Amino acid sequence: MMITLNLKEFITMTNKQPYPVNFSHIGLSVPDIHKAVDFYANVMGWYTIMEPATVKEDDSAIGVMSTEVFGAGWGSYNIAHMTTGDGIGIELFEFSNNAAPDNNFKFWETSIFHYGVQDPDIEGLVERIKAHGGKQRMPIKEYYPGEKPFKMVYMEDPFGNLVEIYTHSYDLTYSAGAY
Repeated sequence: MMITLNLKEFITMTNKQPYPVNFSHIGLSVPDIHKAVDFYANVMGWYTIMEPATVKEDDSAIGVMSTEVFGAGWGSYNIAHMTTGDGIGIELFEFSNNAAPDNNFKFWETSIFHYGVQDPDIEGLVERIKAHGGKQRMPIKEYYPGEKPFKMVYMEDPFGNLVEIYTHSYDLTYSAGAY
């Protein structure tokens, strides 16, 4: 007796995905949408695919969706969309009641605490970020000293978001094995 399953039945039965889900975008909250678009365009080289716009708490599709996400009383926010050279989206939000966190690096709390980028000219990117108001949180380090030329560093963009910079791709950096 032969048993035949279609793909949907197979996925349901095994409860596994047959492929890795792609990363689409990340949303970043910033205190000034125009300064953020300028920084990410001029320092990171990202493309603006939707100029800053204002979303209001109303009965428009985006207004209703935002209320479903944020709850009632959010008022309005500014939003812009950018994309990296490899097509990852960056969704920027400027909320009207924006407040700087008391500590932007609560690594012990569950959340997304940084975003990672790749640039073979790590020193150049570090200097550009610092020149535009960002901070360097640590010295540039080699991942595998004496073995491979892989380097990394943690920075803060001018808005307090943590940025991890690699010289090589994520898969090359970590497929080398344990630390």
